[in-house]
Amino acid sequence: MAAALALLPIGYLLVRAVEAGPAAVLDTLWRDRTFWLVVRSLGLAAAVTAAAVVIGVVLAWLTTRTDLPGRRAWSVVAALPLAVPSYVAAYAWVSVVPSSAGFGGTWLVLTLSTYPYVYLPVAAALSRTDPALEEVSRSLGRSALATFVSVTARQVRPAAAAGALLVALYTLSDFGTPSLMRYDVFTRVIYSSYQASFDRTPAAVLSIVLVVITIGITVAEARSRGRAEHARVGAGASRTPQLLRLGRGRPLALAATGGVAALALGYPAVVLAYWVVRGQSAGVDWGRLVPAGASTLWVSLLGALAATALAVPVGVLAARYTGRGVRMLEHATYAGHALPGIVVALALVFFGIRYAEPIYQQTPLLVLAYAVLFMPAAIGSVRAAVSQSPPRLEEVARSLGRTPAGVLRDVTLPLAGPGIAAGFALVMLTTMKELPATLLLRPTGVDTLATELWTQTEVGAYAAAAPYAVALVLLAAVPTFLMSRAQETLVSDARGGER
Repeated sequence: MAAALALLPIGYLLVRAVEAGPAAVLDTLWRDRTFWLVVRSLGLAAAVTAAAVVIGVVLAWLTTRTDLPGRRAWSVVAALPLAVPSYVAAYAWVSVVPSSAGFGGTWLVLTLSTYPYVYLPVAAALSRTDPALEEVSRSLGRSALATFVSVTARQVRPAAAAGALLVALYTLSDFGTPSLMRYDVFTRVIYSSYQASFDRTPAAVLSIVLVVITIGITVAEARSRGRAEHARVGAGASRTPQLLRLGRGRPLALAATGGVAALALGYPAVVLAYWVVRGQSAGVDWGRLVPAGASTLWVSLLGALAATALAVPVGVLAARYTGRGVRMLEHATYAGHALPGIVVALALVFFGIRYAEPIYQQTPLLVLAYAVLFMPAAIGSVRAAVSQSPPRLEEVARSLGRTPAGVLRDVTLPLAGPGIAAGFALVMLTTMKELPATLLLRPTGVDTLATELWTQTEVGAYAAAAPYAVALVLLAAVPTFLMSRAQETLVSDARGGER
């Protein structure tokens, strides 16, 4: 069912392409612009992913394995950029620094907005790795760097790969940031094609190319994981991992951590405060702001519940089985996440009008769009959590007579509970910020903070849009804070009462 829902938009694209005929499809594929769109989109995704992995892994290591001053506070701050929609951060940069438009600005904004996708799972993995393995490596004469590369990095590689996959897919599917930064990638050109012409064949063909690229990336990520086992039996050593003393490097580490926080959080906050102050003379329309906030919470909660319910069986299968069928199922569920929200929304409009008219422009169809778009975020968290849970405990439960469903209910899901909860919070957070699908599929008369923000900025009312932007950031900060607190708790528990 999860794969079928994820493939529904692709079915719509294929129908559009078949109706247009081979000549129209080939005409779009062989254009020079299509080639450069592939180069631009892949180049941007590669640059953002590489930078996000470096920042996420370094911050995770500094906050979990070193004596960085105030590391408990930094572990919370490092995850907070998830609360800032990337299109809000892009506006903050381009409205003050117009020269930031283009590749450089797009890369900077997306990197600062997406590195927490790597930071959170890597920090969780570092807090759960068995310190005894590293101690054995050091006792055999290996240096700290060699131990990190040969032991620690191997244990957190699945978490880093899952985060990198989310970053790459987010970059390929993001519409708001490239549009505001005026950098042509697939999403911006597809949206322009939909808006500028009644012939949607070029947009459908370009979307299919984007899906092919996405499948290629997910296949590469799956192969990079390999078949190595990363789980351990039992709770592991109860000893507190020995913190690495940074010594003279502490000021540099502190400056690097603070610099990332200043660029990702401080700068957008200052710009938003500036627009709020400028808009005070016109007052705040509380009669629209409060209902928009309530609608945002309600639809994002429903979207997170639906996506998590669909993601759990897929994540468990992906973690426990490596067959071709399971890999194809997992890859299929990621396809919808790479499609631009506008394409998924239009596909569901097509589906709703023809086959599901009673729920057209009703909440269920909007929730379905959220599930298609953000289910992979929950799948990544579930898969990483289950893969780190010892499969031998499930084997013991089966040997004691438990049915597969009983093992799943009593062993697998409780062990993976924190990861599933993190995936739920991540989907809810992302749903709050989603824009194109919400614009087209929201129930009649219902507005969210994101749609109100877009409506105001579309007519140049930046000061009037500021309260919605601030409310959206504050609302999104709640699940972000809970995720970072849960992460910090994991670190504390792993250290066995160090503090």
